[in-house]
Amino acid sequence: MLVADVLAASTAVTATRSRTAKAAAIAALLRAAAPDEVVPVTGWLAGEPRQGRLGVGWRTLSRLGGGTAAAPSLTVTAVDSALTELAGTTGAGSAARRDAVLGGLLDAATPEEQQFLVRLLTGELRQGALEGVVLDAVAAAAEVSAPVVRRAFMLSGRLPETAALAMAGGAAALAGVRLEVGRPVRPMLASPGSSLDAALDDLGADVTVEFKLDGARIQVHRDGDVVRVWTRSLREVTDGVPELVERVRALPCDTAVLDGETLALDDDGRPRAFQDTMSRFGSESADAGVLLSPFLFDVLHLDGRDLLDEPLAMRLDALAGLLADDAHAALRMPGVRRPTPEQAAGVLDDALTAGHEGVVLKALDAPYAAGRRGKAWQKVKPVHTLDLVVLGAEWGYGRRAGSLSNIHLGARDPDGGEPVMVGKTFKGMTDELLAWQTRTFPEHAAERPDWGVLLRPELVVEIAVDGAQRSTRYPGGVALRFARVLRYRPDKTPAEADTIDAVRALLAGGPTAD
Repeated sequence: MLVADVLAASTAVTATRSRTAKAAAIAALLRAAAPDEVVPVTGWLAGEPRQGRLGVGWRTLSRLGGGTAAAPSLTVTAVDSALTELAGTTGAGSAARRDAVLGGLLDAATPEEQQFLVRLLTGELRQGALEGVVLDAVAAAAEVSAPVVRRAFMLSGRLPETAALAMAGGAAALAGVRLEVGRPVRPMLASPGSSLDAALDDLGADVTVEFKLDGARIQVHRDGDVVRVWTRSLREVTDGVPELVERVRALPCDTAVLDGETLALDDDGRPRAFQDTMSRFGSESADAGVLLSPFLFDVLHLDGRDLLDEPLAMRLDALAGLLADDAHAALRMPGVRRPTPEQAAGVLDDALTAGHEGVVLKALDAPYAAGRRGKAWQKVKPVHTLDLVVLGAEWGYGRRAGSLSNIHLGARDPDGGEPVMVGKTFKGMTDELLAWQTRTFPEHAAERPDWGVLLRPELVVEIAVDGAQRSTRYPGGVALRFARVLRYRPDKTPAEADTIDAVRALLAGGPTAD
């Protein structure tokens, strides 16, 4: 199969908003692929090479590939082999060898194929072929039911391999995929709930309401004395979290698959900054200065018994039995089963008072639907918004090349000084907004460095944030977490923007000034 064939399918997917049409285009490509091409093709259409992130940036690619092919001849196998070579090239002289591999690859591609490869390698391949669409396409191409494909994917955690299994062996092969202790499962996800009352109305009384921590999702597998830990993205971090391994190894069981969160606590038992927790992942030091505490909220397997398909109420009973001893009770995520509205509100208040994000409500009759954001789990947490001053913007790259994209954000100095920078963001921007920024920002430019524009403090933008964290990078000592643009506020002047004190208040979960 030629790369041009994949490019044609990608173009077709990009050109339509219809989920059915997207899936049909991908299914047709999968049917035409050879068995050894299914894995790379599926990965590409989902937006990532099967080799994972290759550490190739836009600037590197822009200086390579001086030539182009006159006609399509580049094959999927040739590209996949080159990417495998690229992933394995390390050590002395590796930069030159990597450049040679990349340059040869680009020289063998047509201009259109070069654009496709550059977007793939830089993570800019956003063609609308999201995970769910690719799964639907795999089901159609292999002529098996979508639930069978989704379940196999949930249990294997690998989309390209699931596609190859379906195309080679159909429903029988997919049905053979089982939960294996030691192989991570795609985690079940919670959908945002608009409010506590709305979530209770939606789910009814047969729910549990639990703390929503500002930590990191973990999945822990135990097989005898062997304990392994994965993150939400199924990245193994076992070597960096020995204290979690020790706590799970002490539990009264032989085999288990546990779901939960972990975070760092201060001496008063309150959560430390999010980056303190995240700094531990990848560390190989047992004494990294920050200890993580596990909080478990689900069990998917226990001593030879798979619990994925059991209702949550039964899984919680099993977890409660596992953690019944006083020595292990602290590992249980705080919460209340079948609460009254007043009790649910009390759990939310307790969570916020303790410095956590909010709560998660879960239907007690629901099985574990891994990898999906269904309504069986709903998270409720306060929404923080800030009105901030736009201080500058950087030229985008990849799909956003030629647009003023990443904006610099400043909070008002209550003492009347210049706005204090608290972060950057390019999240939440539509194509229309990018066009407006590119057209409008030069009118407010104070300076025009090569990387973008510095603006006079005249424009106010409304930003949604998940909170704030300590930072030595910015002069105010604080930085926004997960900032995204909601809208510009032409009705507000910079004198009405939120202050640096309002941003700092988010460090402790305090209220945001209006």
